[in-house]
Parts: sequence; C-alpha cells; structure tokens
Amino acid sequence: MIMKKKKAKEIQVKYGTISLPLPLIEKVKKKIKGTGMPSVSAYIAFILRQILSEEDGTQISNRLKKLGYI
Repeated sequence: MIMKKKKAKEIQVKYGTISLPLPLIEKVKKKIKGTGMPSVSAYIAFILRQILSEEDGTQISNRLKKLGYI
C-alpha cells in the first residue's frame, strides 16, 4: 500500500452553514454555469472575500444599500 505524505503545514479550514433563499441560489447556479466555478458556496465565498477585502468601508456600505440590506 502506498500512502501519500501530508504537507507539513496543511491548513484545515472549518466551515459553517448559511441559509439563502432558493430563488437566489438558482440565480447563482445559472450565473456560474460554464464558468469553472465549482459550486454556489465557492462563488459566494469568492464574492464575500472581494467585498470584505475592499479598503474603503463606504464602498461596502454602498454595495449593501444597493443590494437592499441597509
């Protein structure tokens, strides 16, 4: 039996669960179809990382307002 060695500094990420409205999930599925994005979760994580990495907090507020959250 051949066993692969684990990387010395393998990072384990813990995951949680969030709920999204099913119509929103369906829209995301249509949007990512054929893009190579592996899943709705991966796409949402990608978008959230982009938003949260913005330096200017007002940009985040403006986006949230446009999305109807504020």
